[in-house]
Amino acid sequence: MLPWREHDDPQKEHVTVWTVFPTSTNYFDPSPAPFMVNYIVDDLDALLDRLKEEGVKIDAKRMNESYGRFAWIYDLDGNKIELWQPPSAKP
Repeated sequence: MLPWREHDDPQKEHVTVWTVFPTSTNYFDPSPAPFMVNYIVDDLDALLDRLKEEGVKIDAKRMNESYGRFAWIYDLDGNKIELWQPPSAKP
């Protein structure tokens, strides 16, 4: 875990997590890549609406947890990308 603070608001603390998964994981499926990038977003719903308008492939699965909301999209090569809206972001 790598802690960091926002440049414009140093009171806001965040953590970047780098995690190694076992080779047997199916968490990245159906992506062909053995890894996934996770982006922090401020407004997941608005971003997904915009990406849909742009023709981005969006996974129908959503996850709502106490530590944030998650959605997944795919790049042009079929690699899965995770979008995470922390609880402190916009509702």
